[in-house]
Amino acid sequence: MQDTVVLASGNRGKISEIQSILCRYNVVPQSEFDIQDVDETGTTFIENAIIKARNAAKHSGLPAIADDSGLEVDALNGAPGVYSARYAGKDASDAANLEKVLANLTNISDAQRSGRFHCVMVYMRHENDPCPLIAQGTWEGIILRHSRGTNGFGYDPIFYLSELGCSSAELSSEEKNRLSHRYKALKKLAEFL
Repeated sequence: MQDTVVLASGNRGKISEIQSILCRYNVVPQSEFDIQDVDETGTTFIENAIIKARNAAKHSGLPAIADDSGLEVDALNGAPGVYSARYAGKDASDAANLEKVLANLTNISDAQRSGRFHCVMVYMRHENDPCPLIAQGTWEGIILRHSRGTNGFGYDPIFYLSELGCSSAELSSEEKNRLSHRYKALKKLAEFL
Protein backbone atom coordinates (compact mmCIF):
# COMPACT_ATOMS: atom_id res chain seq x y z
CA MET A 1 0.00 0.00 0.00
CA GLN A 2 1.27 3.44 -0.91
CA ASP A 3 1.84 6.00 1.80
CA THR A 4 -0.37 9.05 1.30
CA VAL A 5 1.14 12.51 1.52
CA VAL A 6 -0.71 15.81 1.15
CA LEU A 7 0.67 18.44 -1.18
CA ALA A 8 0.10 21.95 0.16
CA SER A 9 -1.07 23.11 -3.25
CA GLY A 10 -3.91 22.54 -5.66
CA ASN A 11 -1.65 22.91 -8.70
CA ARG A 12 -2.20 19.79 -10.86
CA GLY A 13 1.12 20.28 -12.66
CA LYS A 14 3.02 20.20 -9.38
CA ILE A 15 1.09 17.13 -8.26
CA SER A 16 1.95 15.09 -11.34
CA GLU A 17 5.58 16.25 -11.25
CA ILE A 18 5.93 15.33 -7.58
CA GLN A 19 4.05 12.04 -8.02
CA SER A 20 6.38 10.99 -10.86
CA ILE A 21 9.44 11.42 -8.64
CA LEU A 22 7.99 10.25 -5.32
CA CYS A 23 6.38 7.18 -6.90
CA ARG A 24 6.17 5.19 -3.66
CA TYR A 25 3.81 7.86 -2.29
CA ASN A 26 0.23 8.68 -3.18
CA VAL A 27 0.39 12.47 -3.52
CA VAL A 28 -2.98 14.20 -3.08
CA PRO A 29 -3.73 17.92 -3.21
CA GLN A 30 -4.84 19.69 -0.05
CA SER A 31 -8.06 20.65 -1.84
CA GLU A 32 -9.24 17.04 -1.44
CA PHE A 33 -9.38 17.78 2.29
CA ASP A 34 -10.96 21.23 1.81
CA ILE A 35 -7.78 22.81 3.16
CA GLN A 36 -7.48 26.49 2.29
CA ASP A 37 -4.19 28.16 1.42
CA VAL A 38 -2.49 29.72 4.43
CA ASP A 39 -0.96 33.21 4.47
CA GLU A 40 2.74 33.10 3.61
CA THR A 41 4.06 35.31 6.39
CA GLY A 42 7.66 34.07 6.35
CA THR A 43 10.60 36.13 5.19
CA THR A 44 12.42 33.17 3.60
CA PHE A 45 11.50 30.35 1.23
CA ILE A 46 12.15 27.86 4.05
CA GLU A 47 9.79 29.62 6.47
CA ASN A 48 7.00 29.84 3.90
CA ALA A 49 7.35 26.19 2.87
CA ILE A 50 7.20 25.09 6.53
CA ILE A 51 4.13 27.27 7.15
CA LYS A 52 2.33 25.66 4.20
CA ALA A 53 3.38 22.09 5.06
CA ARG A 54 2.41 22.53 8.71
CA ASN A 55 -1.03 23.84 7.71
CA ALA A 56 -1.64 20.90 5.36
CA ALA A 57 -0.47 18.34 7.96
CA LYS A 58 -2.59 19.96 10.68
CA HIS A 59 -5.82 19.91 8.70
CA SER A 60 -5.34 16.51 7.03
CA GLY A 61 -3.69 14.53 9.82
CA LEU A 62 -1.26 13.20 7.21
CA PRO A 63 2.37 13.88 6.27
CA ALA A 64 2.65 16.93 4.01
CA ILE A 65 4.91 18.34 1.34
CA ALA A 66 5.09 22.02 0.44
CA ASP A 67 7.31 24.13 -1.70
CA ASP A 68 8.08 27.80 -1.90
CA SER A 69 9.95 29.22 -4.80
CA GLY A 70 10.71 32.38 -6.65
CA LEU A 71 13.07 34.42 -8.75
CA GLU A 72 16.16 36.03 -7.22
CA VAL A 73 17.80 38.78 -9.29
CA ASP A 74 21.31 39.71 -8.18
CA ALA A 75 21.10 43.35 -9.34
CA LEU A 76 17.90 43.72 -7.26
CA ASN A 77 19.55 42.32 -4.10
CA GLY A 78 17.66 39.05 -4.45
CA ALA A 79 14.26 40.56 -5.23
CA PRO A 80 11.57 39.62 -5.97
CA GLY A 81 12.51 36.54 -3.88
CA VAL A 82 9.77 35.35 -1.52
CA TYR A 83 7.51 38.07 -2.96
CA SER A 84 7.77 36.72 -6.52
CA ALA A 85 4.05 35.91 -6.82
CA ARG A 86 3.03 39.34 -5.48
CA TYR A 87 5.93 41.55 -6.52
CA ALA A 88 3.68 44.09 -8.26
CA GLY A 89 0.99 43.90 -5.55
CA LYS A 90 -1.16 41.45 -3.62
CA ASP A 91 -3.32 40.31 -6.56
CA ALA A 92 -0.84 41.09 -9.32
CA SER A 93 -0.84 39.03 -12.51
CA ASP A 94 2.20 37.16 -13.81
CA ALA A 95 2.50 39.83 -16.51
CA ALA A 96 2.47 42.69 -13.98
CA ASN A 97 5.13 41.01 -11.84
CA LEU A 98 7.31 40.36 -14.88
CA GLU A 99 6.94 43.96 -16.09
CA LYS A 100 7.98 45.30 -12.68
CA VAL A 101 11.17 43.23 -12.76
CA LEU A 102 11.97 44.48 -16.28
CA ALA A 103 11.26 48.09 -15.26
CA ASN A 104 13.58 47.78 -12.26
CA LEU A 105 16.34 46.42 -14.50
CA THR A 106 16.03 49.04 -17.26
CA ASN A 107 19.43 50.63 -16.60
CA ILE A 108 21.23 47.40 -15.68
CA SER A 109 23.79 46.13 -18.20
CA ASP A 110 23.45 42.68 -19.75
CA ALA A 111 26.54 41.53 -17.82
CA GLN A 112 24.83 42.32 -14.50
CA ARG A 113 21.46 40.64 -15.15
CA SER A 114 22.24 37.31 -13.47
CA GLY A 115 19.62 35.56 -11.40
CA ARG A 116 18.17 32.25 -10.45
CA PHE A 117 15.00 30.43 -9.67
CA HIS A 118 15.17 29.04 -6.14
CA CYS A 119 12.94 26.31 -4.72
CA VAL A 120 12.64 24.89 -1.22
CA MET A 121 10.73 21.63 -0.70
CA VAL A 122 9.68 20.63 2.84
CA TYR A 123 8.35 17.30 4.10
CA MET A 124 6.70 17.20 7.53
CA ARG A 125 5.66 13.90 9.11
CA HIS A 126 3.02 15.70 11.19
CA GLU A 127 2.00 19.21 12.23
CA ASN A 128 4.51 19.43 15.08
CA ASP A 129 7.42 17.71 13.32
CA PRO A 130 10.51 19.20 15.05
CA CYS A 131 12.84 18.15 12.20
CA PRO A 132 11.17 18.64 8.82
CA LEU A 133 13.13 17.47 5.80
CA ILE A 134 14.27 20.46 3.75
CA ALA A 135 15.66 20.28 0.22
CA GLN A 136 16.69 23.15 -2.02
CA GLY A 137 17.31 23.55 -5.73
CA THR A 138 18.43 26.45 -7.89
CA TRP A 139 18.40 27.13 -11.61
CA GLU A 140 20.83 29.80 -12.85
CA GLY A 141 20.03 32.15 -15.71
CA ILE A 142 20.12 35.67 -17.11
CA ILE A 143 17.20 38.11 -17.05
CA LEU A 144 16.29 39.17 -20.58
CA ARG A 145 15.18 42.67 -21.60
CA HIS A 146 12.03 41.36 -23.37
CA SER A 147 9.83 38.28 -23.08
CA ARG A 148 10.54 35.25 -25.26
CA GLY A 149 8.37 32.16 -25.58
CA THR A 150 4.85 31.21 -24.56
CA ASN A 151 5.28 28.08 -22.45
CA GLY A 152 5.52 28.01 -18.68
CA PHE A 153 4.30 30.77 -16.39
CA GLY A 154 5.52 33.55 -14.12
CA TYR A 155 8.97 34.80 -15.01
CA ASP A 156 9.76 32.01 -17.50
CA PRO A 157 9.59 34.33 -20.57
CA ILE A 158 12.43 36.56 -19.26
CA PHE A 159 14.60 33.79 -17.75
CA TYR A 160 17.34 33.05 -20.30
CA LEU A 161 19.37 29.84 -20.22
CA SER A 162 22.74 30.56 -21.82
CA GLU A 163 23.70 26.90 -22.20
CA LEU A 164 20.50 26.20 -24.16
CA GLY A 165 20.22 29.52 -26.00
CA CYS A 166 16.58 30.05 -25.07
CA SER A 167 14.26 31.26 -22.36
CA SER A 168 12.57 28.92 -19.93
CA ALA A 169 9.29 29.74 -21.73
CA GLU A 170 10.75 28.33 -24.96
CA LEU A 171 11.26 24.89 -23.42
CA SER A 172 8.68 22.13 -23.54
CA SER A 173 7.10 21.21 -20.20
CA GLU A 174 9.07 17.97 -20.21
CA GLU A 175 12.39 19.76 -20.78
CA LYS A 176 11.65 22.35 -18.11
CA ASN A 177 10.64 19.67 -15.59
CA ARG A 178 13.98 17.89 -16.10
CA LEU A 179 16.04 21.06 -15.55
CA SER A 180 14.11 23.23 -13.14
CA HIS A 181 14.82 24.34 -9.59
CA ARG A 182 11.71 22.47 -8.41
CA TYR A 183 12.91 19.24 -10.03
CA LYS A 184 16.34 19.59 -8.39
CA ALA A 185 14.81 20.22 -4.95
CA LEU A 186 12.35 17.37 -5.39
CA LYS A 187 15.10 14.91 -6.40
CA LYS A 188 17.02 15.82 -3.24
CA LEU A 189 13.88 15.39 -1.15
CA ALA A 190 13.28 11.97 -2.71
CA GLU A 191 16.83 10.95 -1.73
CA PHE A 192 16.18 12.08 1.87
CA LEU A 193 12.94 10.09 2.01
